[in-house]
Amino acid sequence: MTVTYRQPGVVLTDRRFTVPLDHDDPAGETIELYAREVVASDQAHRELPWLVYLQGGPGFGANRFVGKQAWLGRALKEYRVLLLDQRGTGHSTPANRQTLPLRGGPAAQADYLARFRADAIVRDCEAIRAEVTGGAPWTVLGQSFGGFCTVSYLSHAPEGLTAALITGGLPSLDAHADDVYRAAYPRIERKVTAHYARYPQDVERARRIADHLLTHEVTLPNGYRLTVEAFQSLGILLGGGEGSHRLHYLLEDAFVRTPSGTALSDAFQEEAQGLLSYAGHPLYALVHEAIYGQDDRPTAWSAERVRAEFPQFDAAKALSGDDPLLFTGESVHPWTFDCDPALRPLRETADLLAARTDWRPLYDPARLAVNDVPVAAAVYHDDMYVDTAHSLRTARAVRGLRTWVTDEFEHDGVRAGGPRVLDRLLALARDEV
Repeated sequence: MTVTYRQPGVVLTDRRFTVPLDHDDPAGETIELYAREVVASDQAHRELPWLVYLQGGPGFGANRFVGKQAWLGRALKEYRVLLLDQRGTGHSTPANRQTLPLRGGPAAQADYLARFRADAIVRDCEAIRAEVTGGAPWTVLGQSFGGFCTVSYLSHAPEGLTAALITGGLPSLDAHADDVYRAAYPRIERKVTAHYARYPQDVERARRIADHLLTHEVTLPNGYRLTVEAFQSLGILLGGGEGSHRLHYLLEDAFVRTPSGTALSDAFQEEAQGLLSYAGHPLYALVHEAIYGQDDRPTAWSAERVRAEFPQFDAAKALSGDDPLLFTGESVHPWTFDCDPALRPLRETADLLAARTDWRPLYDPARLAVNDVPVAAAVYHDDMYVDTAHSLRTARAVRGLRTWVTDEFEHDGVRAGGPRVLDRLLALARDEV
């Protein structure tokens, strides 16, 4: 059953689809996908081409826009838009600490979650495309991990696409997770250095908070154990356009005097737990490294192992001298599952995923080399989340792909730049610039 309703300037329709859990076993178990169809009110009765949006992540549902926010307003000038909650996210069949025990124990849960990568998302799109478009190909817009899915789409089902638009999401075609993180830590260090240059007062503030956490046990109101490593992971903010400012405001009033002495303020703790908790997007933590699995090597908690190669990120070492505390960025670690109450029951499941070796190839370099789908990609000059050098190497490997390399935006450019970013990508894909 579909439900149609309105917001300012748009008509929305809730759509639900049933797809196989394993597309190689179409008669087996099924899961549900949710998507929100959006069309401009003044075009609601017109036949329009379709654009399907693949959100970043992994593990996040599609944006919940109000009206014609961000890039959506530009898209609605010529498309019907399908905002897809990828499998396991949003209103699609959920995968979290509450539902995964229905699968059985950790081994069964890991087997289930192994089917939640880009290749399965692409096959989901193909499974629902006939129902949505009547079989016509559509344009895909992929942000971040959605861009990874788009490159997988070009590899395995290009016949389903009229064009592919990618923002901050050109993956390496062959890098192991270790390669990804060896490239990531120096980028993160540059972002932290730039933050401290902007807000030099934050050097001492961050060191003071880290020292407090090294000498006190702190549990946030939601049960999250705030260790110094967890505090450092707030550096994930530094990859967004406003992230440095958000981090600064978080740090500036962290402490309060109490009858028992100085403590982290309730306001700081409340904001920190909202930034750190995976309760709303547990798949991000569970399959984050698995999105890089393609060969016979396990990911084996890559971010944690590779971090040891960069001792400057060791908080205790920094505080023993005069070095600034380095924040970290987009990475998931074994301790993440120990700190976060939304993830603790899933630690063994995560360990099994980290040990897994039977990953299928996500990309087909031979097919990408003869690609004939128009492709345009925004590549951000010093993207903290996706390595620029990896992205440009992939761009050269995809026939006909056109890039827009810019330092005007950070990784969230499609949100911050909105219509202008989408305009530029459409013009590139259509060979208009």
